[in-house]
Amino acid sequence: MSATPRELVYQTLNFEDPARAPRQLWTLPWAQVHHPDALQAIRAEFPDDIQGIGGHLRELPRTQGDPTRIGIYVDDWGCVFTNIQDGVIGEVKDPLIQDWSADLHKVHIPREWLTIDLDAINRDCAATDRFTMAGACPRPFEQLQFLRGTENLYMDLLDPPPALQRFLKEMHAFYCQLLEAWAKTEVDALMFMDDWGSQNSLLISPRLWRALFKPLYRDYAQIAHGAGKRIFMHSDGHILAIYPDLIEIGIDALNSQLFCMGIENLKPFAGRITFWGEIDRQNLLPNATPDEITEAVRRVHANLWANGGCFAQCEFGAGAKPENVRQVFLAWQQLTSREEA
Repeated sequence: MSATPRELVYQTLNFEDPARAPRQLWTLPWAQVHHPDALQAIRAEFPDDIQGIGGHLRELPRTQGDPTRIGIYVDDWGCVFTNIQDGVIGEVKDPLIQDWSADLHKVHIPREWLTIDLDAINRDCAATDRFTMAGACPRPFEQLQFLRGTENLYMDLLDPPPALQRFLKEMHAFYCQLLEAWAKTEVDALMFMDDWGSQNSLLISPRLWRALFKPLYRDYAQIAHGAGKRIFMHSDGHILAIYPDLIEIGIDALNSQLFCMGIENLKPFAGRITFWGEIDRQNLLPNATPDEITEAVRRVHANLWANGGCFAQCEFGAGAKPENVRQVFLAWQQLTSREEA
C-alpha cells in the first residue's frame, strides 16, 4: 500500500527514503489572474501533500481592503500598505512608528488571532490525509519593518532604544502565545518566517542576528517540539551564514532561495535539515526552458537529497511560465518516484 501524503512528508523529514518527494505549490494571486486554467491543471496533475489549516477565528482582525489589489490595505497591526499592481503585495510608505516612545499607542497587536476554534481546526485535520500546517506565521523582523520602516529599523537595531526593546519583548510574547495555542491542536507543524537575505549576504550582521533574533526563533522551535510538532521556516535571500544556527535551534524544514546561495554551498547541510524547496523564481521560472528546469531540479536532487530531506516546491508568482512550474513537479516525480502505478 502506498504512503499517504502525511506519511510521505514525515518520511522526508526523517530521511527515511520516501516513495517520492512530497509536493507543495505556492501561488500568488497573480497566477490565478493570468493563468487560471494552467494553474488548475497543475494542481490536478500534481496535488499538494501539505495543507494549511485555517483558525476559524471567533473574532476577526481589524483589516481594511485587499492586500493584493490596487489601492490601500490596512493590515492586522494597523500598517497601511499602498499597492500599485494587482496580484502582489504593496509597500508601507508612511510607517506608524516615527518615534518609539510616542507612537506605540498606534499599534494594534492582533489578539484576535488567539481566538482560534480548536474543535473546528481538529475536524479539518481529521478530514484530510495530508500533512497539516498551522494557519499562523510569526514574522517579528518583517513586522517591525512594516511598523517602523526598513531604513529606520536598521538604524534602530544598531543601538536599540528601550521602547523598541520593550515592544519586541511584547511582540515575542504574543507570538509565543499564538504558537502555544496552535500547538494544542492536531496540526502536524507550526511555522514562522522572516526574509533575512539580500542577493548576496545577510541583511544585518550575523552577530547582531544571533543576539536579537536567534533566541526568538529558538523559542518557536521549542514550543513546536515540546508539543510533538515539527517547525518550518521561510526566509528569502542569501542566508547561508545562519544555516548552521537554524539547524542548531532545531528547524525541521527551511524554505530558502537555494540558487541565490549556490546549491553546492548548501551540500554540507544535506541530511541535517529538510530543504522545503525552492526552484529559482528570480530567473529560471520566468526565463528558462523546461529542459533547463529539469537540470535545475537534478542539481538540487544530486546535492541535497539524502534519502529524503527535500520537498518538490516552487512558487507560481509574477512572471513565472506555467510550463516551467509544471516541469518542476514532473522532474521531481521522475527523479524520486517509487510509488505504485
